Amino acid sequence: MKSFGTLEYVLDRYSQSWSWKITGPRAVSMVSSLIPHSWYGDGPDEAIVPDNTQNIQQIKWMHDRYPLEILSKSTWQRKTVKFRPPREKPHRLEKLDRVRPGEQFRGKLLDFQKEGLDFLIKSSGNALLVDEMGLGKTVQTLAYLSSERQALPALVVAPLVTLHNWQREIERFVKKKSKNGRILEDQPPSSVMIRRGRGGKIGEYDFYIINYELLDKRLDDLSELNIKSLVCDEVQNLRSKSTKKYAAVKKLAELDSIRQRVGLSGTPIYNRGSEIWPIVDILKPGLLGSYSEFCEYFCYVNEKGKAIVLEGKRESLRRELQKHVMLRRKKSDVLKELKDKVRYKEVIDSDTDYYLKELDRIWKKLEEEQKSAESGFDRSASLQRAIQSERQAAGAAKIPHIINFVRNIMEIEESVVVFCHHKAIHKILHGVLSEFSPVSIIGGQSDRSRQDQIDSFQEGRSKLMIAGLRAGNVGINLSRARYVIFAELDWSPAIHRQAEDRLHRIGQKNTVFAYYLIGNGTLDEHVANILVDKSYEIDSIMDETADSYENKEKAEMILAQIRDRLSSLPRPAA
Repeated sequence: MKSFGTLEYVLDRYSQSWSWKITGPRAVSMVSSLIPHSWYGDGPDEAIVPDNTQNIQQIKWMHDRYPLEILSKSTWQRKTVKFRPPREKPHRLEKLDRVRPGEQFRGKLLDFQKEGLDFLIKSSGNALLVDEMGLGKTVQTLAYLSSERQALPALVVAPLVTLHNWQREIERFVKKKSKNGRILEDQPPSSVMIRRGRGGKIGEYDFYIINYELLDKRLDDLSELNIKSLVCDEVQNLRSKSTKKYAAVKKLAELDSIRQRVGLSGTPIYNRGSEIWPIVDILKPGLLGSYSEFCEYFCYVNEKGKAIVLEGKRESLRRELQKHVMLRRKKSDVLKELKDKVRYKEVIDSDTDYYLKELDRIWKKLEEEQKSAESGFDRSASLQRAIQSERQAAGAAKIPHIINFVRNIMEIEESVVVFCHHKAIHKILHGVLSEFSPVSIIGGQSDRSRQDQIDSFQEGRSKLMIAGLRAGNVGINLSRARYVIFAELDWSPAIHRQAEDRLHRIGQKNTVFAYYLIGNGTLDEHVANILVDKSYEIDSIMDETADSYENKEKAEMILAQIRDRLSSLPRPAA
């Protein structure tokens, strides 16, 4: 294998400290961009890098891609921490069978759902079920809890907007079992939604349902309930190990009474592949080693300090997960009768005069706030406000053309779902498109109001739904529609996929068309580029082949493929 330079552990004569000496023109050029604190050695093709953990990680990342000749092999091996698997070899999942659920389950499973049930059984309920959205992860989990002898009481932790749906599904699919073991055919198991943060005795139920945000406040009360099974729905909520909700779930998962820990999500990774470690460490502690071991073996640290899974390690990470903890099926594999999902990129006009004027105002305000900021936190908060203001300005600049686009679709008398990000944009669209009597999903709605809006749409009383991207992307079924329009873009590709699959799911009889509206002359291009990079990493970890986002001759372009073509879009005149 060709070497791009050499790496040697030396005592630097200038700093009088042990350092890493890198030689070779390409190697020196690359390390100088990766590690700004490096300095030139005795010649232009020689660089000296201080010996610390972060720098070693960067050198290792470079070495994985552009091999260096290691001259100090023993020191390099000692300095680079090796990934160590857990002492006990984890159980490898066997071939899956189509098993029948226990008699406490009410309903029928499709063949692939029976295999999902077998997966949960063979995993002893310590598993990550990441089927694509719309394949019935909830019903497979309930089938498992109905089949396991000592699975109840169970605690379901889920996003607030999905709590009612969980309670309805429990009543629909699970039968009551009396204390003497007799199945009561006409009665559902007892369940309670915990909606208050103050403490107090909760009582005895078969199912406890709570949202992530309340978990920390009710941790002591929940710890006294002798819970046997812990189900974490939309488990990507636990992707950060520094949050209170992660700490609370971790403590619950470690209780002696807990026998089963099930994580559910169609999109467990939102932004970076390293987000999988905190989730797996709750379900099967030690499977991926400690976090530092996981990062040393699978990741490199980018210029922003984020752990990114190495491209060459993504397949091996996926195999490790599939062997021991994870099951993922795609709709295209298991639902042959389900129609296609087609994504289109639509570059639409925008009010560039308004947009550029707003952009100038935003950046002037940012400069003032950065000058007056008293701390790094203040500067970071100021930058985030500027980014959000730009995103809203980009959405507002597109509004007249978004409205025309929606009206053109509505003229063919089809049901349509429009997703937007900002409440201000949501309000404008709802008002201007009032002729269609739109229904809405937006943050802050009561559970009853939200469900009434969904029912009105699903029953055909309204043909236009306007939904917030982060309010309407989980826990709802909008399969009556086959057209979904993204008026604004989110930073996470997982958010878009979740939103698409509110329509593209079991029960959908038509091809789903997803339109991504890209504002010409706005920073939608920058957001799209970020989404492309995130999509590639996520797809290569979760699936054997990355989603190409193409559908024969129908699909012109979609979000995950526009990076290379956006550069050719026309720019507004100066």
